[in-house]
Amino acid sequence: MARTWTESDIPSQCGRRVVITGANSGLGFETARALAVRGASVVLAVRDVGKGEHAAERIAAIAPAAEVGVVWLDLASLYSVHEAAAELHAKYDRIDLLVNNAGLMYPPRSTTRDGFEMQFGTNHLGHFALTGLVLELLLRAPNPRVVTVSSNAHRFGSEIRFHDLHWEQSYDRIRAYGQSKLANLMFTYELQRRLSSHGSTMLAVAAHPGASDTALIRNSPAMVRRLAPFVAPVVAQSAAMGALPTLRAATDPAVLGGQFYGPGGVGQVRGYPRIVSSNRRSQDTQVQHRLWRTSERLTGVSYPF
Repeated sequence: MARTWTESDIPSQCGRRVVITGANSGLGFETARALAVRGASVVLAVRDVGKGEHAAERIAAIAPAAEVGVVWLDLASLYSVHEAAAELHAKYDRIDLLVNNAGLMYPPRSTTRDGFEMQFGTNHLGHFALTGLVLELLLRAPNPRVVTVSSNAHRFGSEIRFHDLHWEQSYDRIRAYGQSKLANLMFTYELQRRLSSHGSTMLAVAAHPGASDTALIRNSPAMVRRLAPFVAPVVAQSAAMGALPTLRAATDPAVLGGQFYGPGGVGQVRGYPRIVSSNRRSQDTQVQHRLWRTSERLTGVSYPF
């Protein structure tokens, strides 16, 4: 049996500057905390600055020597994404690691400020735009990485619905979430292919947390929310355990671009992180390329490849 990988396996992060979206709670907070403890300078990119500052104080109490900053970022607004990217450019000379962690799951149908279906716009398009806008900062680092948090729910997104990306004809919040998580994976795979073709040492990696006990469930159907207090202790793992696949993807020296990390237990629901597989649909290179072109058009952000 392969040896388990835990937080104690994270190598020193001294000298690395890390930006994590949605880092004020849940998986993002646990990721930021673990990296700060290992010496990283951490930037919490969050929608609620007050909550971000509180999270920064909690991390500082755990890791007093850590440098922790907060940047306003609302992924449901391209204006905010541009503002956050501009602030990062103004404050920092490079980014060593970008963790695209923030996410929204199962809300009633709504749209972002730019008219995108909320889950696709927040989970995929917002991160696509942010990554492109700070790519120059990433490429200044000696060994940069982008880790994008997907989900096993990518299997529920049977396709990228180019004919109705924003679910205007009919809305299924579970399938819409699956589409956004499928898009996260396709973005990672296409980004890595483009980086490799241009000889870049930057790595694009994906991860998923399995079933983790976080606030992400707050928009789930009422029956799921009622059962959660009884089912979660049996099925779900802690946010700290759920963050381990992201942390391994972000720090393990053996990681290769285009890999996907998730829990190693049955069904990838819980357990210690290992390389896992994604569904066949996520590996369709033609759809990956079409999604990339569509994302550039919708966000107005083009990558210099």
